[in-house]
Amino acid sequence: MNPPPDFSSRVAEQAVHWLLEMQQGPLDSRQQHAWQQWHDGHSEHQRAWAHIQRVNQRLRGLSSPLTHATLNAPKSGSRRQALKLLLILGAGSAVTWGMREHNPLTPLLADYRSPVGQRRNVALGNGSQLQLNTATSVDVRPDGLIRLLEGEILLTAARAFEVRTAQGLLKTQGARINVRQFADRTQVAVFEGRVELTPDGGTPLLLQSARQLSFGARGISTPLPLDANSGAWADGMLVAAHMRLGDFLDELGRYRRGQLNCDAKVADLLISGTYPLDDSERILDLLEISLPVKVRRFTRYWVTVEARA
Repeated sequence: MNPPPDFSSRVAEQAVHWLLEMQQGPLDSRQQHAWQQWHDGHSEHQRAWAHIQRVNQRLRGLSSPLTHATLNAPKSGSRRQALKLLLILGAGSAVTWGMREHNPLTPLLADYRSPVGQRRNVALGNGSQLQLNTATSVDVRPDGLIRLLEGEILLTAARAFEVRTAQGLLKTQGARINVRQFADRTQVAVFEGRVELTPDGGTPLLLQSARQLSFGARGISTPLPLDANSGAWADGMLVAAHMRLGDFLDELGRYRRGQLNCDAKVADLLISGTYPLDDSERILDLLEISLPVKVRRFTRYWVTVEARA
């Protein structure tokens, strides 16, 4: 088995987007500039671009009737979506960050998924509910095991559940918890009840109500009180309390397709407020009113917040 590519599912989708844009015809100067900025902006982008190009070449060499029909069909919205699916599936584990337990399903084939910028509620029976945040994929087994493949969930558990992440296992007999999967750690917040967490290779720890922490290969962080933004996404809100603008835009970028950048000159500006996640364009407009910044839109997929001239 080949080792998994070392880039995230989000970056893989960005690479697929740019490849499909180029297949629609030559990029204009603005698009070419935006692609070059994306490509040169991070080594992860360069690895993803090279990988997706290799996947595209492999697909063209396959004899599958489905692949042949998709690659050679007239250029249309349905063809574009089908080709995007083929490219991402062809990338294999490029769209997963690698569960330590081998899972044959990619997030695209998970039991439940929520697209970028959308949220989803899943009834689990007996009064239990699972809420999926933006770009989240989970598998749910009848025995109460939930595998968080990517993204973030809010679990309201009226019975025993286990949540498996890339870094360990969470157990609860009845609690309301938020679990977010990062590339290198899992973040857990407990709103009601308590949770037993066991990091891979570590010893169990009990996390009480109104506390949150992160755990991963570097160990377990000190439990802290819940912050202002904990679980706010479930109500469609992004809450900032003296948050760095760079961190704020990182959070907002999770709910938008494409790249949302922050110039280093304004990254340390502080922002506070409550913002509706379903209108990210409005949030960007508000930034220009409340802070000395300018929002520069190269394309709808490439936006940079920089200092106002």
